[in-house]
Amino acid sequence: MTAIVVISGNPRPGSRTSTLATAAGEAIAKEIGAPPPEVVEVGSLGAGLLTPGDDATKAALAAITGANLLVVATPTYKGSYTGVLKVLLDQLPARALAGKLAVPVVTAGVAPQAIAAEALLRQLLVELGAITVRPGLPVVEADLAEPGAIAEKYAAALDW
Repeated sequence: MTAIVVISGNPRPGSRTSTLATAAGEAIAKEIGAPPPEVVEVGSLGAGLLTPGDDATKAALAAITGANLLVVATPTYKGSYTGVLKVLLDQLPARALAGKLAVPVVTAGVAPQAIAAEALLRQLLVELGAITVRPGLPVVEADLAEPGAIAEKYAAALDW
């Protein structure tokens, strides 16, 4: 069975980005017949993200490395992914995501920002060894009113 982990890189747990990412993970799970995803809210890790040996951070990293498929989401901050997401992923060893499928999900104020940040997030995931699903899911904030519908349409359109 495919283990799916959603990583929400928004500093604010329960954000619109997190809601979209969770909906995407659930839609993908339904599409491929996998169990519901586990969700890692990077913002919930707080200062533990910077504390060596923090139990919650270790558990998040274990979930990530144990997954077969990752949905990695971030709002666009300064034209890229969030710092908290980068801090978490920087704790993974080189090639830690080798052979794992990863879906980059990015939200932004305007489409060009979302597309650019999605490309940067994709680069980061590939650097860690992930096989990124194309296309990713860049979404403009104005379209976030129906995250479930966006996620279902996206998951159904991919060739699993």
